Amino acid sequence: MALLSPPHPLPAQFSVSTASLLFRRRPTTACQVCTPKEAVHRVDPSALTLAESLSENELWAAACLRVRSFYQFKPSTFGLQDHRRYLAEREFEAMKERVGGKRKGFRRVSCINASVPLSQISSLSVSDEFCAECKFNKDGEDRVVVGTLDLNQCVSLPDEITGIKPEGIGADFARAYLSNVCVAKELHRNGLGYALVSKSKLVAQEWGISDLYVHVAVDNEPAKKLYMKSGFVYENDEPAWQARFLDRPRRILLWFGIPGLQL
Repeated sequence: MALLSPPHPLPAQFSVSTASLLFRRRPTTACQVCTPKEAVHRVDPSALTLAESLSENELWAAACLRVRSFYQFKPSTFGLQDHRRYLAEREFEAMKERVGGKRKGFRRVSCINASVPLSQISSLSVSDEFCAECKFNKDGEDRVVVGTLDLNQCVSLPDEITGIKPEGIGADFARAYLSNVCVAKELHRNGLGYALVSKSKLVAQEWGISDLYVHVAVDNEPAKKLYMKSGFVYENDEPAWQARFLDRPRRILLWFGIPGLQL
């Protein structure tokens, strides 16, 4: 089976409209971290690294993991690998734009990844396809991105409920949102989602963020449990009409106050 290779130009015939007929993005885009009743492949915590992505190779690996996590595919579809590559390249370019500070409305964005050495992943009997697609090299060592999220310093995210804290002046630099939270399905139930969220809090604190938010679908119980365990509390929910208009499950907005930085 062909694997997702690093970015390169797509054939012209693979347009957005064509690709949209062959896949459907999962509705729970805010968080895809835990599915009950899956076999658990145990990750050695001492081998886990949680860090902001500093290279394009690592961003590409994270983009591939997001495509694996957030999209459902029809295995029999002709040209499936080309369409998966198209989605990964689109996410990769968007990530570079956000992290590079080129996206209007965002003061700062960081892609935070959880990764482990390829040698450990290979010993867990997970798919070779996953290892190949989500692999990157850092300081001469092959590693695999097993979880990823974005930390967004901004007033609001497009098409999402806006947080109300902090009020007044300061919201543009003291408020942040988590987005694109996902963990490799092969490695659910290893505490990777909790570890990623904990790391994001530390980065947010370094940025001077006082109020951290995350959106989650109302029917995504595993994600809600993760965030509640991480200290988030309910603040608001999306109007039903907005969810219908955007053709997605209704969201709720959860809030976490960064200790020592409340305004």
